[in-house]
Amino acid sequence: MTEKKNIAIMGAGLVGSLLSLYLAKRGFKVDLYERRPDMRVSTLDGGRSINLALSDRGWRALRGIGIEEEVRQVAIPMYGRMMHSENGELTYQPYGKEGQAIYSVSRAGLNMALMNLSEPNPDINYHFNMQVQDVNLRTNQVALRNHSANTDETIAPDLIFGADGAFSLVRGALQKTERFNYQQSYLEYGYKELTIPAADGGGWLLEKNALHIWPRGNFMMIALPNTDGSFTCTLFFPYEGERSFASIKTDTDLLNFFLEVFPDAVPLMPDLAQDYFCNPTGSLVTIKCFPWSYEDKVLLIGDACHAVVPFYGQGMNAGFEDITVLDKMMETFDGDWETLFKAFERKRKPDADAIADLAVMNFIEMRDKVADPNFLLRKKIETRISEQYPDKWLTLYGMVTFSDLPYSYALETGQIQDKIMQKIMKHINTIEDYNKPEVQQLLQEQLVHKEKLKAYQSQEV
Repeated sequence: MTEKKNIAIMGAGLVGSLLSLYLAKRGFKVDLYERRPDMRVSTLDGGRSINLALSDRGWRALRGIGIEEEVRQVAIPMYGRMMHSENGELTYQPYGKEGQAIYSVSRAGLNMALMNLSEPNPDINYHFNMQVQDVNLRTNQVALRNHSANTDETIAPDLIFGADGAFSLVRGALQKTERFNYQQSYLEYGYKELTIPAADGGGWLLEKNALHIWPRGNFMMIALPNTDGSFTCTLFFPYEGERSFASIKTDTDLLNFFLEVFPDAVPLMPDLAQDYFCNPTGSLVTIKCFPWSYEDKVLLIGDACHAVVPFYGQGMNAGFEDITVLDKMMETFDGDWETLFKAFERKRKPDADAIADLAVMNFIEMRDKVADPNFLLRKKIETRISEQYPDKWLTLYGMVTFSDLPYSYALETGQIQDKIMQKIMKHINTIEDYNKPEVQQLLQEQLVHKEKLKAYQSQEV
């Protein structure tokens, strides 16, 4: 590598902090600018968290800088979904094979851990309470508001990475350039953070090693475990309508609603009304854009260029995978940043679009289908197929969560397998029907068809 550029990362969240470690490892000097105060010394406004589900892609990125084991100490494995029916019955659905899990981690806890790892590095400097006001792409000057000193400042780094989230101000500058494509779409749902506290004397009031879901067709609640014995719950709820944020106005409205639809959760939530009425309602947005870079000066990364809704638990994992993909490409980097940025955005864009679409699809699955006996039977059959033909069939969830296969490949293959499953399920009423000769014959025919189709598609590409 030739010249070592001075790099500014806008945003010191999860992606920005991890990116600083990877860039410093390659010998770059990095400054991070964060609009919020240092979360390690200041309590930030709470009530907006959806606990993170760390899976294989995220672990790979943490392993790349040697902090995987440290994070595992504060992560709780969740081996499957635990569905809660309206009458309190529990149904369990494993996520993958024996021992496979996604991991519940605190967003703030992980962010602070990454900051603590970054800060001792002399090539990494954090600047808190610094809010981006404007980015001049021609001169690479960034106007900042220093909220600590109540002053305005201007910096002019060699390179700017926009890791400033779904409402990125760096992306805002790119949106004013010619031929910049931008699309955002909101779900008609918001989310509200709620809490199930730890049991008296410590411990968990629900199964610790599961992601809990209360699916109710048009809305749902989930709960993820924390290391202190509590659960962070999230109510995903329509903004408007008969049952919606708009329809619940009083403590009585709230209690009656919960007693009707989440009766087993009510005794576990002593602060329900306080949480509900004090915590803000968050929105759920998908953002797609292109290009992600400007000449050899600016590159967007993470949510700044591909924000997704949280229903596949892949937002952070996808952002972390951006970093590992970029780092891998830098192994053959010759100092031409523009070529690197263009190659990176071309490689990642199809996968970013795919996980955005998959996340919305999984919302429908979690909200509507996981309580359906036919859906649960289908999942069991898919697991059987995957066990019988491990080299020909990976479940869609497994491809997304427990592999590093491209998201675009997972989406495409999942669509093919969905059509196969529709044909097979016409012949199946119970799990025992899987072994019927006509089912096995149909399955083998369809798997041959799938392999031929994949080969044909790869030739087309």
